[in-house]
Amino acid sequence: MTAQQTPAPGADAHTASRPGGLQPILEARAVTKHYAMPGETVDAVRGVSFAVMPGEFVALMGPSGSGKSTLLQVLGGLDQPSEGEVFIEGEPISRLNDSQATKLRRDRTGFVFQSFNLVPLLDVTENVALPFTIAGQDPKSAELSARIKEVIASVELTGKERHKPDQLSAGEQQRVAVARAMVTRPALLFADEPTGNLDFTTGLDILNALWRACVDRGQTVVLVTHDAKAAAYADRVFVIEDGRVLDEIYLGRREDHAAAPLIGRLAQLGL
Repeated sequence: MTAQQTPAPGADAHTASRPGGLQPILEARAVTKHYAMPGETVDAVRGVSFAVMPGEFVALMGPSGSGKSTLLQVLGGLDQPSEGEVFIEGEPISRLNDSQATKLRRDRTGFVFQSFNLVPLLDVTENVALPFTIAGQDPKSAELSARIKEVIASVELTGKERHKPDQLSAGEQQRVAVARAMVTRPALLFADEPTGNLDFTTGLDILNALWRACVDRGQTVVLVTHDAKAAAYADRVFVIEDGRVLDEIYLGRREDHAAAPLIGRLAQLGL
């Protein structure tokens, strides 16, 4: 199988929908992010435009310092762009006030980070239930309790519901973080180097959990990684360099997640 370069979505990013009436779930339009540093202004993200369709698995791949994590934070509404617009399900999130942005993140997005960010005093069930607790919902209600059990099972932690984080391995802790991100059934899952603190085999477990969320649940996944083997899980890979999209590589939906087509294309780019 050969990785293919496709026309950049930014070429038509200003259109509201795609053929067949399908609308992007996530869209960046000329997004730039500046940081004021002593004596200079640093452009972490430079005029990025692309669209992600519902149910896609997309990877933002690049080396440390390329701007990919900053881009993810802007796409997820954790930070505001200096210029340009980000749309989630057609809504311009950069125009929302703090309370509106918080509600959008809570209702429509889930986040998984390199650091697990679990609450040490809470067990697995309580950590997974945290989004409901914060929202003032009762996680012990029949509906939410069933949902919590289901996502814990989906990341293969059944039987460890009462374990505290210090009783879990690093991989198990990250699986709790993935379950917590999935439990509200968000349309969009953002994952920032989720395998960065894990060994290879454990990292594959996390990637498989994200892939199943996409394939089995229809959730859209946007993954930030520097690792070609992780990026190879994606349907499309955007190569980020110096805050820009250097290339878009189409891999397609496949079961084997072979990295060779992606690595071959990266070699052609001299990366």
